[in-house]
Amino acid sequence: MTSSPPRPVPEPLLAPRPPEPAGSGSGQDGAGPEAPRRGGRDGVGAEAAGPGRLAGGSFELSHRREDGVRLASLLWRPGPGWRAISSAMVGGGIGPVEWVLNAQVPGGYARMDPADHLREMAPAGPGVGMLTAAAVDRFTRAADGGAEAVATVGLRVPTWAAAPEGVPDPELAPLHRPGTINIIVAVPVPVSDAALVNLVMTVTEAKTQALVEEGFGCTGTASDAVCVAVPEAGPGGGDPGGPGELFGGPRSVWGARAARAVHRAVQRGARDWAGRDGTCT
Repeated sequence: MTSSPPRPVPEPLLAPRPPEPAGSGSGQDGAGPEAPRRGGRDGVGAEAAGPGRLAGGSFELSHRREDGVRLASLLWRPGPGWRAISSAMVGGGIGPVEWVLNAQVPGGYARMDPADHLREMAPAGPGVGMLTAAAVDRFTRAADGGAEAVATVGLRVPTWAAAPEGVPDPELAPLHRPGTINIIVAVPVPVSDAALVNLVMTVTEAKTQALVEEGFGCTGTASDAVCVAVPEAGPGGGDPGGPGELFGGPRSVWGARAARAVHRAVQRGARDWAGRDGTCT
């Protein structure tokens, strides 16, 4: 086996965009479905947290070069006292989280050590790492009532979850191809383990709703990833001995807010993808 390529060298962080005027939507962040989409090569400004911040922690967009290709990465550092549930290959499951990394790789990505690759780019300490072939610097953000969502959306291979057995998808990418819709959600209150699982369900339902409403006949892509982060219970974060919020479904307080934030972020990302890809929706 050949040795791994040298550790990528990050370029200086991009300066965040200044805040843009809020739209006229109904969400508490003032940016509903009719708000202007905020794509662009330098990313999207925040609605609620302000540029460069997510749930009170630093939120950074950087670029690196690998094999002559300029690739973007998003790094969120919520600080101590957070935990997350994630489907990511690094930091998956439920556990403490000090950072969340969403790193772009080339479309023809073929490394067979993606977890090691992520760790080469990630900070020290516990965290969650995701890869995507989507344009990370075209990320979208939305917030609702304190719940915040960030999405990177690529829809080259839209897929229904329940496909017929034995029917090959002629466009299905190899299994090692990184995910194309990655979602990071921050909810500012402690929640129980069961509610964390429920929030993942709610986030996925909201993602699917946005895609279908934008004309994509799919539930996502075959390798999407999600991360939902919440504060640990403790001083300033709830009863130290209590489980936190018990519900994360779409009609619970925080599940509903997370769903609306995810729906708007994915909707904007899908519209941006359709505009760049020429997809008719």
